[in-house]
Amino acid sequence: MLGFIEKLTLTPEVLTAQDARTLRSIGVSASAIEDAIHVCALFSVYDRLADSLEFDIPDEKGFAQSASMLLKRGYV
Repeated sequence: MLGFIEKLTLTPEVLTAQDARTLRSIGVSASAIEDAIHVCALFSVYDRLADSLEFDIPDEKGFAQSASMLLKRGYV
């Protein structure tokens, strides 16, 4: 999946249906592939917004707090 997402991010023009078929052949569901594509697309947008608006990057303590919250509540 990570190779698929890397290809989608860096060279989307060469991504083909065969790439998805390869994932399906090793047991990755269509739903999981779709979820990964959605997450990739959203993070690409967030990354561009953060760069454009010069978002602050949290320090180690800030990342730890965010990780703790995500583990407790998830992304919902």
